[in-house]
Amino acid sequence: MKRMIMSSLLGLGLMLPLPSCLSAQNNYPPPAPAPASSSDATHVSVGAFGDLLHFGPGSATENLVGLGGRLGINMSHHTAIEGEMAYDFAKNYTVGSVSGSGGGVSGGVSSNTVTVGVRPLWALFGPRFDLGSEHFNFFLTGKLGFVNWTYTNPHSVSTTTFNNAVTSIGGSGTELAFYPGGGLQGYWGFFGLRAEVGDAIYWANGAHGNLRVTFGPQIRF
Repeated sequence: MKRMIMSSLLGLGLMLPLPSCLSAQNNYPPPAPAPASSSDATHVSVGAFGDLLHFGPGSATENLVGLGGRLGINMSHHTAIEGEMAYDFAKNYTVGSVSGSGGGVSGGVSSNTVTVGVRPLWALFGPRFDLGSEHFNFFLTGKLGFVNWTYTNPHSVSTTTFNNAVTSIGGSGTELAFYPGGGLQGYWGFFGLRAEVGDAIYWANGAHGNLRVTFGPQIRF
């Protein structure tokens, strides 16, 4: 009888520490937090683009081409703040004429090259709203800024003419500008491409709209 009592007490004594042991074994360290998705990270993007401006101040229209650059800061996955500047070059076009003598075949053909001496410099700033994934999305943008008109006869672009246009922002040749637009952009890692179309509107005795198309590479980091 004593042997049975001793065996029972011994077994009970061995079982008592078990809950504390099991409890200690279940106290695993908390799991590490999941890394933030790259789509939630804040990116800075820098881009360059070719610029096509369908310039129509009156009845005549011209397609001006130029180059530009932009800088964007992503505030969230769907919102960014961007600033950009674009400089369109002056353009040459050739006018041909045929002259004759008394309606005969004698005469000649002549041509005259004329320079469109207008160089607009656009400086715009505003938000961009992305609709899509991190790698490919459609976006809308609306920017405010200025356009400066430089009028020069030489058709070649020099550092002096560009610097003069930049320093003239806010001067007598500068008009208020507004640019609503949209487009598509896609990224492969840090490198991307962006295509955009919009209406470059400036105010000079009323609002004047001009179709604007840009395309170029972007880098984000």
